Amino acid sequence: MSPDLDRTRPVWRQVAAAIADRIASGEYPVGARVPSVVELSAEFGIAASTAQKALAHLKSEGLVRAEVGLGSFVAERPETPPAEG
Repeated sequence: MSPDLDRTRPVWRQVAAAIADRIASGEYPVGARVPSVVELSAEFGIAASTAQKALAHLKSEGLVRAEVGLGSFVAERPETPPAEG
């Protein structure tokens, strides 16, 4: 396990947060490919199932979209419309 991961918190959440931070910072811009399950497993020293859970969470949050056979990519974030009032 990577030394920057805290064993007292779910590892998949920490990995998902790290990827989300990279998206927010622009390191992974809209449309950019995010690391695969295998790449995340190697980078963070985690099991493939843990990496898969992190990517699934990012997808459920709308941060990434998966394309079969191609990988996962940063999703376009719809702009929040101004509140009417």
